[in-house]
Amino acid sequence: MSTQALTLETHDETVKDGIVLIDFWADWCGPCKQFAPVFEQASEQHGDITFTKVDTEDQQQLAALYGITSIPTLVAYRDGIPVFGQPGALPGPALEQLIEQVRALDMDEVKQQYAQAVEAQAQQQQAQPQRQGVRAGTDPASF
Repeated sequence: MSTQALTLETHDETVKDGIVLIDFWADWCGPCKQFAPVFEQASEQHGDITFTKVDTEDQQQLAALYGITSIPTLVAYRDGIPVFGQPGALPGPALEQLIEQVRALDMDEVKQQYAQAVEAQAQQQQAQPQRQGVRAGTDPASF
């Protein structure tokens, strides 16, 4: 399966099920260009995983929701929960190791921890003014 473009409009539907990897990139970024073939090759090898790319120049609002300040940045979701987020280009073996770690997660435990983190964040937000446009699922602090 090849990679697909991810936009603000398609984000929530795309990340809600299964394993989803998101590559935040830009055309002018040298490390992004080095990582692109690694990401594409992994997408061909793992047809059960959704591989997406976010052009940070075109999708500035989506990149801002994630707090992207360095590219490339890789984000992984499993069943609608962000489970990994890190800037930097990964070599092929490191990307394969990440994929295996995401596959091996005990999702019952992850869902419980995520629910607790979302609740704690909600309580914090009640005590502070609401930040516009940041959902619990895209807050980089939730990784």
